[in-house]
Amino acid sequence: MVSEEQLETYRQSGETVRVERDEMEINDVLGIVVAWDETSVLVRKRSRRVVKLSRTYRYVPISEERMSSPSV
Repeated sequence: MVSEEQLETYRQSGETVRVERDEMEINDVLGIVVAWDETSVLVRKRSRRVVKLSRTYRYVPISEERMSSPSV
């Protein structure tokens, strides 16, 4: 779960984050952290739509490499 401090850092900087929801890169959400509570995070996408996502997903800066899935 992403920490309060990390979310606050992303919100204050306005940095675009990648939300990795599963192993498939196509399912990632890119946007800016707007707000959060105990279980969810609001992320504003480039289209200005706001989506509510679980805090259990992986939140990383867009500049960071995507976590590669293990080979089978």
